[in-house]
Amino acid sequence: MSFRRGVVRQSKFRHVFAQAWKAEHCLDDVRVSRVTWDGPLCAVNPKFIAVIIEAAGGGTFLVTPIGKHFHSPDAALYCNAAFQVSGVERFVFPKQSGRIDQSCPTVCGHTAPVLDIQWCPHDDNIIASASEDCTVWQIPDGGLTSPMTDPIMTLEGHSKRVGILAWHPCAFNILLTAGCDNVVFVWNVGTGELVYQLADAHPDLIYSVSWNKDGSAVCTVCKDKALRIIDPRRGAVLKVREKVHDGTRPMRAVFLADGKILTTGFSRMSERQLALWDAKDLSEPMAVQEMDTSNGVLLPFYDPDTNMVYLCGKGDCTIRYFEVTDESPYVHFLSLYSSKEPQRGAGFLCKRGVDVNKCEIARFYKLHERKVEPISMTVPRKSDLFQGDLYPDTAGLEPALLADEWIAGQDAAPLLVSLSGGYAAPPYKHRDTLRSKPKLSSQDSGAGGAATAATVAAAPTPTPTSAAKEVEEETPQPRVTARETDGNGERPRREDEMLSELLAEMKALRAVVLAQNQRIELLERQLARIEDGDV
Repeated sequence: MSFRRGVVRQSKFRHVFAQAWKAEHCLDDVRVSRVTWDGPLCAVNPKFIAVIIEAAGGGTFLVTPIGKHFHSPDAALYCNAAFQVSGVERFVFPKQSGRIDQSCPTVCGHTAPVLDIQWCPHDDNIIASASEDCTVWQIPDGGLTSPMTDPIMTLEGHSKRVGILAWHPCAFNILLTAGCDNVVFVWNVGTGELVYQLADAHPDLIYSVSWNKDGSAVCTVCKDKALRIIDPRRGAVLKVREKVHDGTRPMRAVFLADGKILTTGFSRMSERQLALWDAKDLSEPMAVQEMDTSNGVLLPFYDPDTNMVYLCGKGDCTIRYFEVTDESPYVHFLSLYSSKEPQRGAGFLCKRGVDVNKCEIARFYKLHERKVEPISMTVPRKSDLFQGDLYPDTAGLEPALLADEWIAGQDAAPLLVSLSGGYAAPPYKHRDTLRSKPKLSSQDSGAGGAATAATVAAAPTPTPTSAAKEVEEETPQPRVTARETDGNGERPRREDEMLSELLAEMKALRAVVLAQNQRIELLERQLARIEDGDV
């Protein structure tokens, strides 16, 4: 008798380990919205977490800072105190967990429930929100100190409520909105100008919109069960696939990095499905997987660096994750995270915010009824060194194109940054330069009636304290030159910026060490006096 040994597919993500953070590291007493819209209800970036919450008399969402450098409140509080001793305010990190006070300030400028929120990929302080009106807000670096009611930009044009927002992945200040009026708008947020309108492409309610890698096209799924690939600048529908999924429940679609499209939906027998499509030929799916018969809509979260897809079903207690490859069957189930409590929604942290020292490749913020629970996805490794195979260069804050360049017809892939040693955001001076191309100008929310608006809000750049100014004066500052479109000058400039940040941080840490040494010496002298009987 002979046995044939089974061939096991080789993948570094076969043993991804998912673990929820301890209860003391969660955000408690967060009244998550009960709106029936099938959205994630949460948006996360390396600086802030935003959650749509219940509120009387209008739409509200909570924004609170995230201290990504700390995994416990005690460590955050200790370092806060230490850095305050040194007088360097720019290195004070906020507490990232605990009970949210009911009097905590929120963004409360909407008159109807908020349906979607999305952080700008090129500025961690800019967030767009969609409701009966659509607005853009700018959040201060330290978080809100008072309720925010006035957005920096209101984008008016939709005749019904807005339910979908999608920032352009490569072009600065380009925002796509889709509403219940079945119309897709593309805006230049910097000027408040409507640059493209797709009014006749969809005969019914739009469920989902996703940009491709370079932002030259979008894919949409609609209540008519069709998948469309659209060039927004030409206003042309490039390809259509009828009945992507046979079920009548809402669907989702997301563009993958290699140009393929992944969709989630329901079969005729109400079984939840996952399908992979070749954007060049939509005649037949490359792969279809059926999972279960739950009613919850599957929300796909895609990581282009690892080519992994995470599926979070609303009302589910599980998060499934898959790897997409060029080998049949193309979509490979890896594992699932299971818990006892169902999720109301989830926020997915971009790769710039994960902890590379712990081999964390993804992090979710799971929404409970009154709690936000972080869940880390890690790949166990014995070595403490940076794992380059887990962290290829990822999309950074700097946009590859300005809005006018994309509108003129240019396309470009995202500008990538290395995560070796952790990600360091560009200094404030550099970000302000980006923000002023074009400058975000305030606009009256003006027009009443049925017109739906989109608003953008921005926060003032924090003023450094005198101690911080002294540190900055002692630290050699790199010369910031104009951005070069060919990218040849990007790496040396980023290295200079990172070096400047490291020098400033070393000075701050040195001040902390000196302060602690003095305290230790004082305690030792007091202990010696006690032992000698002087006290």
